[in-house]
Amino acid sequence: MAARTSSNDEADSAADSTPSETAVSSTPSFNDRYLCNMAALWRADPQLASLIDDVPDERRLELSETRSGKWTASVPTPDGGRCFLHSRYDPVAEADQLAAAQVRSDCYCYVVLGFGLGYHVRSLFDALVGESILVVCEPSAETLATALTCVDLSDAFASGRLIVLTTTDKSRIHATLAPRQGLTLLGTRFVTHGPSKQIAGEFHNELSRRITEFLEFARMSLVTLVANAQITCRNIANNLSTYVTTPPIDVLENRFKGMPAVVVSAGPSLAKNVHLLAEAKGRAVICAVQTVLKPLLQRGIRPDFVTSLDFHEMSRHFFEGLGDASEVHLVAEPKATWHVIDEYPGPVSLLFNPFAEMLLGTQLAARGELKAGATVAHLAFYLARYMGCDPIVFVGQDLAFTDHVFYVPGVEIHETWRGELNRFNTMESKEFERILRNRRILNRTQDVNGAEVFTDQLLSTYREQFEADFEQTSARIINATEGGAHLQGTEAISLREVLDRFCGDPIPAQRFAYRESMGQRDRSRLRPTAEELRRRIDELKTVQTVCQEMGTLLVELKSLADDPGRFNQRLGRIDELRTIVRRSDRAYGIINSSAQLGQLKRISADQKLQAADTTAGERARQQIARDLDSVQAIADGADWTIDMLEDAVKRVDEAIERA
Repeated sequence: MAARTSSNDEADSAADSTPSETAVSSTPSFNDRYLCNMAALWRADPQLASLIDDVPDERRLELSETRSGKWTASVPTPDGGRCFLHSRYDPVAEADQLAAAQVRSDCYCYVVLGFGLGYHVRSLFDALVGESILVVCEPSAETLATALTCVDLSDAFASGRLIVLTTTDKSRIHATLAPRQGLTLLGTRFVTHGPSKQIAGEFHNELSRRITEFLEFARMSLVTLVANAQITCRNIANNLSTYVTTPPIDVLENRFKGMPAVVVSAGPSLAKNVHLLAEAKGRAVICAVQTVLKPLLQRGIRPDFVTSLDFHEMSRHFFEGLGDASEVHLVAEPKATWHVIDEYPGPVSLLFNPFAEMLLGTQLAARGELKAGATVAHLAFYLARYMGCDPIVFVGQDLAFTDHVFYVPGVEIHETWRGELNRFNTMESKEFERILRNRRILNRTQDVNGAEVFTDQLLSTYREQFEADFEQTSARIINATEGGAHLQGTEAISLREVLDRFCGDPIPAQRFAYRESMGQRDRSRLRPTAEELRRRIDELKTVQTVCQEMGTLLVELKSLADDPGRFNQRLGRIDELRTIVRRSDRAYGIINSSAQLGQLKRISADQKLQAADTTAGERARQQIARDLDSVQAIADGADWTIDMLEDAVKRVDEAIERA
């Protein structure tokens, strides 16, 4: 485990030992440091620890001693030259200077391009405030193995706040950053280690791009979550009578294992081949998004499944006037607007939802689930994957504005626009106006043929999610859209060829035998549902009472910040009230589900408090102000949630009367 060492020519005059003496005398400390780092890393990231442990001693970088007694290394560059990873004079001072220039009080995630020998990683970690994290990008296992002999980072690894990425693999990036998404969105800063960028520029450019795409995806997801939290919770609560009475999707797990599935989306390229879908009926499982259900039915094409998750009431227009939908199974997330769920004329299955579980308990809420979909197309894909389909074929999944068009002809929005059309305002101009509405987030990408096509940031985040999902899918993924953006992880094949190669044999009729039970509803579960909701309302009213008393006490404490005796006396009662709130953790979780913005503000306030350098009295006042805001947000959330649940109870009671 000894590091490889050599003398630095410039430092020879200042060194008291020969190169061989330096290597021998420093070996024990190198080994001890490496072992300490690896012990912590095995616990924090076994995959990375295994990668580093596989590096043989002879492949580690050759170290040169600097004038300060620390180490640096000369590494080859792509142009045939060499560069030193750190200063040949004082690497620690250089690292401290970098950290001082980069660390800010309003930033909680630092993406560091290059690990080097770890000096700047150590300095940056020591300068972090609160629960801030370092994400260090480094492609060289040899460099990492050498660094762990030079710098003690065991406490950083053990904290879970030092993360190392060694690959540009999208799924690995998402899996690593998703649990820390909140911190990345509070403020992320890229820090470049110059020599590392010089040595592996392509790697760092690619990883920077992928992390930036993840951050955009996370930002869009958060904006949607915060903006729609209350609407989503209300939809789920209003869908509970359907949630508890309809059959779950459990019967579909692997039901069509090895059978082809076609996921039909509403991209403009669908117009080319929509007529071919009639040939796929009965020979492939057709999963359509809600937007194309009516256009398909109007052409006599009856999909096997349709997916819905949109929270807005406008989605009901996609389902109006459907006619016979007895063989089209609606699979929906409970957050979908209840106007769709109430009115759908065919079989319905709602997916498991954690908010529904908080409201009803594990027994009433238990049912099969799919990964939460960013769009109805994602949900249709997850359904095909759940059913064991292989291959999974995409049609109409443009994720770009093919031929400067937003939608496939015949979708519901076209009917809405029809009254505005005239010789100066055509359907084509309405389509282009729809694209230009997002001109601030428009960008270019490559289409399936390598040509340039317009897309936007929202569609790009959807594509980002698809591509990450594809990497985690064992089934063959085929893009038969014949237009739109290139989808990494797919084979581009025409729909005609897909039908000829994969859809020759009919799907056995017994695979669809489950349909007979899908239209049945178990209304005996309605009364227990109403009882559970009434219990939640009582729990929320307890939280309301606690918040009122706590708010009064916090206002009093604000005036006692400079009187420790009286302050601590009143603080005792606040601690008692906090204990009561903690015991009401389910009620608190229900409130937080609908008050995402308040929760985000609390996290941000906590981070700023940890970073603040103030007197004890001023810090106490800031904490009280934070707590007052938090208590008020909880109280407001409780008020709103009680009203929502009372409406939900009325809907369940009405369902009981109808039954």
